[in-house]
Amino acid sequence: MASTVTPTDDSGDGPGDPPASADDPTGVFVVETDAQRRDAFSVRRTVFVDEQGVDEAIEYDEYDDPGAEATHFVAYDDGEPVGAARLRPAASDAHGDGGESDTAKAERVAVAAERRDEGWGRRIMRAVEDHARTEGFDRLALHAQTRVRAFYDKLGYEAHGAEFEEAGIPHIAMETALPDDT
Repeated sequence: MASTVTPTDDSGDGPGDPPASADDPTGVFVVETDAQRRDAFSVRRTVFVDEQGVDEAIEYDEYDDPGAEATHFVAYDDGEPVGAARLRPAASDAHGDGGESDTAKAERVAVAAERRDEGWGRRIMRAVEDHARTEGFDRLALHAQTRVRAFYDKLGYEAHGAEFEEAGIPHIAMETALPDDT
Protein backbone atom coordinates (compact mmCIF):
# COMPACT_ATOMS: atom_id res chain seq x y z
CA MET A 1 0.00 0.00 0.00
CA ALA A 2 1.13 3.52 -0.67
CA SER A 3 2.53 5.48 2.21
CA THR A 4 1.33 9.05 2.23
CA VAL A 5 0.83 11.62 4.94
CA THR A 6 -2.82 12.26 5.74
CA PRO A 7 -3.16 15.28 8.00
CA THR A 8 -6.66 16.09 9.22
CA ASP A 9 -8.03 19.43 10.20
CA ASP A 10 -9.33 20.16 13.70
CA SER A 11 -12.83 19.04 12.76
CA GLY A 12 -11.53 15.67 11.61
CA ASP A 13 -13.79 15.84 8.58
CA GLY A 14 -11.11 15.56 5.95
CA PRO A 15 -7.69 16.58 4.82
CA GLY A 16 -6.32 19.65 6.50
CA ASP A 17 -3.31 21.83 6.15
CA PRO A 18 0.06 20.15 6.65
CA PRO A 19 1.63 20.71 10.05
CA ALA A 20 3.49 23.99 10.52
CA SER A 21 6.71 22.04 10.90
CA ALA A 22 7.86 18.46 11.25
CA ASP A 23 8.74 19.28 14.87
CA ASP A 24 5.15 19.89 15.99
CA PRO A 25 2.77 17.87 13.81
CA THR A 26 -0.94 17.87 14.52
CA GLY A 27 -3.25 15.48 12.72
CA VAL A 28 -3.48 11.85 11.70
CA PHE A 29 -0.63 10.54 9.57
CA VAL A 30 0.26 7.37 7.73
CA VAL A 31 3.37 6.00 9.44
CA GLU A 32 6.40 6.61 7.25
CA THR A 33 9.34 6.67 9.67
CA ASP A 34 10.69 4.50 12.46
CA ALA A 35 9.95 7.31 14.94
CA GLN A 36 6.29 7.46 13.86
CA ARG A 37 6.08 3.67 14.12
CA ARG A 38 7.51 3.77 17.66
CA ASP A 39 4.98 6.49 18.57
CA ALA A 40 2.04 4.50 17.19
CA PHE A 41 3.20 1.34 18.98
CA SER A 42 3.72 3.33 22.19
CA VAL A 43 0.09 4.48 22.16
CA ARG A 44 -1.06 0.93 21.47
CA ARG A 45 1.08 -0.45 24.31
CA THR A 46 -0.28 2.13 26.75
CA VAL A 47 -3.93 1.55 25.79
CA PHE A 48 -4.07 -2.17 25.13
CA VAL A 49 -1.26 -3.71 27.20
CA ASP A 50 -0.96 -1.34 30.18
CA GLU A 51 -4.56 -0.07 30.47
CA GLN A 52 -6.59 -3.05 29.25
CA GLY A 53 -4.25 -5.88 30.23
CA VAL A 54 -3.90 -7.43 26.76
CA ASP A 55 -0.95 -9.82 26.57
CA GLU A 56 1.83 -8.17 24.57
CA ALA A 57 2.26 -11.43 22.61
CA ILE A 58 -1.32 -11.00 21.35
CA GLU A 59 -1.20 -7.24 20.80
CA TYR A 60 1.68 -7.37 18.34
CA ASP A 61 1.38 -9.81 15.46
CA GLU A 62 2.63 -10.52 11.94
CA TYR A 63 0.84 -7.43 10.59
CA ASP A 64 3.15 -5.27 12.71
CA ASP A 65 6.29 -6.63 11.08
CA PRO A 66 8.09 -4.25 8.74
CA GLY A 67 7.04 -5.09 5.21
CA ALA A 68 3.73 -6.65 6.26
CA GLU A 69 0.69 -5.86 4.14
CA ALA A 70 -0.63 -3.25 6.57
CA THR A 71 -0.70 0.51 6.87
CA HIS A 72 -0.18 2.06 10.30
CA PHE A 73 -1.48 5.45 11.42
CA VAL A 74 -0.38 7.75 14.22
CA ALA A 75 -2.23 10.79 15.54
CA TYR A 76 -0.32 13.74 16.95
CA ASP A 77 -1.42 16.83 18.81
CA ASP A 78 1.38 19.42 18.68
CA GLY A 79 3.93 16.63 18.34
CA GLU A 80 2.50 14.46 21.14
CA PRO A 81 1.34 11.00 20.03
CA VAL A 82 -2.31 10.65 21.07
CA GLY A 83 -3.68 7.84 18.89
CA ALA A 84 -2.98 4.99 16.50
CA ALA A 85 -4.62 2.53 14.13
CA ARG A 86 -3.80 -0.14 11.58
CA LEU A 87 -5.40 -0.95 8.21
CA ARG A 88 -4.99 -4.08 6.14
CA PRO A 89 -6.82 -6.06 3.48
CA ALA A 90 -9.54 -8.20 5.08
CA ALA A 91 -8.89 -10.92 2.49
CA SER A 92 -5.85 -11.87 4.58
CA ASP A 93 -7.99 -12.19 7.70
CA ALA A 94 -8.17 -15.68 9.19
CA HIS A 95 -11.45 -14.79 10.98
CA GLY A 96 -13.40 -14.55 7.73
CA ASP A 97 -14.51 -10.96 8.37
CA GLY A 98 -15.25 -9.33 5.11
CA GLY A 99 -12.76 -11.55 3.39
CA GLU A 100 -13.63 -9.96 0.09
CA SER A 101 -10.88 -8.32 -1.91
CA ASP A 102 -12.86 -5.06 -1.78
CA THR A 103 -12.92 -5.04 2.04
CA ALA A 104 -10.25 -3.61 4.33
CA LYS A 105 -10.04 -4.14 8.07
CA ALA A 106 -9.35 -1.42 10.65
CA GLU A 107 -7.54 -2.70 13.72
CA ARG A 108 -5.73 -1.55 16.84
CA VAL A 109 -7.62 1.75 16.95
CA ALA A 110 -6.47 3.45 20.13
CA VAL A 111 -6.64 6.89 21.73
CA ALA A 112 -4.68 7.80 24.86
CA ALA A 113 -7.00 7.81 27.89
CA GLU A 114 -6.38 11.47 28.74
CA ARG A 115 -7.23 12.49 25.14
CA ARG A 116 -10.53 10.66 24.74
CA ASP A 117 -13.70 12.66 24.12
CA GLU A 118 -11.70 15.23 22.11
CA GLY A 119 -12.62 13.83 18.68
CA TRP A 120 -9.37 11.94 18.06
CA GLY A 121 -11.11 8.60 17.53
CA ARG A 122 -13.33 10.13 14.84
CA ARG A 123 -10.32 11.80 13.20
CA ILE A 124 -8.37 8.55 13.18
CA MET A 125 -11.26 6.59 11.69
CA ARG A 126 -11.87 9.20 8.98
CA ALA A 127 -8.17 9.08 8.02
CA VAL A 128 -8.30 5.26 7.94
CA GLU A 129 -11.48 5.33 5.84
CA ASP A 130 -10.07 7.92 3.44
CA HIS A 131 -6.88 5.89 2.99
CA ALA A 132 -8.82 2.65 2.46
CA ARG A 133 -10.93 4.37 -0.17
CA THR A 134 -7.85 5.68 -2.01
CA GLU A 135 -6.43 2.14 -1.97
CA GLY A 136 -9.54 0.92 -3.82
CA PHE A 137 -11.49 -0.68 -0.98
CA ASP A 138 -15.30 -0.39 -1.00
CA ARG A 139 -15.96 -1.60 2.56
CA LEU A 140 -14.29 -1.35 5.95
CA ALA A 141 -14.68 -4.04 8.60
CA LEU A 142 -13.55 -4.01 12.23
CA HIS A 143 -13.93 -5.80 15.55
CA ALA A 144 -15.23 -3.21 18.00
CA GLN A 145 -14.86 -3.65 21.73
CA THR A 146 -18.49 -3.77 22.85
CA ARG A 147 -17.92 -0.91 25.31
CA VAL A 148 -17.22 1.43 22.35
CA ARG A 149 -19.81 0.02 19.94
CA ALA A 150 -21.88 3.24 20.18
CA PHE A 151 -18.88 5.22 18.89
CA TYR A 152 -18.78 3.09 15.73
CA ASP A 153 -22.58 3.16 15.43
CA LYS A 154 -22.38 6.97 15.25
CA LEU A 155 -19.80 6.68 12.45
CA GLY A 156 -22.20 4.54 10.39
CA TYR A 157 -20.88 1.06 11.12
CA GLU A 158 -23.37 -1.80 11.36
CA ALA A 159 -22.92 -4.74 13.71
CA HIS A 160 -23.31 -8.30 12.49
CA GLY A 161 -23.02 -11.67 14.15
CA ALA A 162 -22.85 -12.57 17.81
CA GLU A 163 -20.63 -11.00 20.44
CA PHE A 164 -17.29 -12.81 20.82
CA GLU A 165 -14.07 -12.49 22.82
CA GLU A 166 -10.72 -11.32 21.52
CA ALA A 167 -7.81 -11.02 23.93
CA GLY A 168 -10.28 -11.62 26.77
CA ILE A 169 -12.37 -8.56 25.80
CA PRO A 170 -15.94 -8.71 24.42
CA HIS A 171 -16.14 -7.59 20.77
CA ILE A 172 -18.68 -7.31 17.97
CA ALA A 173 -17.95 -7.46 14.23
CA MET A 174 -18.95 -4.27 12.41
CA GLU A 175 -18.73 -3.04 8.84
CA THR A 176 -19.53 -0.01 6.69
CA ALA A 177 -19.56 0.90 3.03
CA LEU A 178 -16.96 3.38 1.84
CA PRO A 179 -18.80 5.52 -0.67
CA ASP A 180 -16.75 7.10 -3.42
CA ASP A 181 -16.27 10.75 -2.44
CA THR A 182 -15.39 11.87 -5.95
